[in-house]
Amino acid sequence: MPAEFPEPIPARVGQGFPDAAAGLPDNLRRLDRLASLGLLAAGAAHEIKNGLTAISTFTGLLLEKNEDREMAEVVRRELKRIDSLVTQMMRYASPRPATLVPVPVHQVIDYSLRLLEHQMKGRGISLRRDYLALPGTVRGDEAQLQQVFMNLMLNAVEAINGPGELVVRTENAVENTGAKKMRVFITDNGPGIAAEHLARVFDPFFTTKATGTGLGLAICQRVAQEHQGWIEVQSGPGRGSTFIVTLPAG
Repeated sequence: MPAEFPEPIPARVGQGFPDAAAGLPDNLRRLDRLASLGLLAAGAAHEIKNGLTAISTFTGLLLEKNEDREMAEVVRRELKRIDSLVTQMMRYASPRPATLVPVPVHQVIDYSLRLLEHQMKGRGISLRRDYLALPGTVRGDEAQLQQVFMNLMLNAVEAINGPGELVVRTENAVENTGAKKMRVFITDNGPGIAAEHLARVFDPFFTTKATGTGLGLAICQRVAQEHQGWIEVQSGPGRGSTFIVTLPAG
């Protein structure tokens, strides 16, 4: 079973968490700022994309002519990195509408875990699956949900950063309204998240990684919202972390 933690950090207003109405004025102002940031990011990303196309074309010509090939390769690698960041910005600012169909969550998780198998073996990380949710389906977009699970599990593997254990658990849940939910728990036994960072992990562009963009968890939360769900986090220094994805059961 995952480690015991204090109450999770709730999702923000609009993320479906029952107690999210607390502190409404501040949260509404925050959402307004995020909406403005989203529009700015979308516009900037679009213009950057246009510029990258021209630069990429020029770099390709340099490579064909073999002029300063080493520098051209460096530029091309950096362009790919910038393009990846811009793509994430656009995905966050203008998410693709979800196509909701029955999704076999356990199969989606297993597929993602297979993609991570090499990294886990290389780091000495063991895996435990506790699939308790039956029948194990939600209504959602399979590709988008795989993106969420893959991102959260990759974060967990990177957090462990050595011998440790990754636990993936699912369970059925019922809200006070009677609505049926599925919860997916992704737990690592890494160093945990510092208290001062815990409330900001879903904020766009917030990251503690040296090379992180700060958009991965923000995009995951946005995808969960699009599925009428939300993501919470439980963590503490030295106690690892658990990310909980709650989605409507299918």
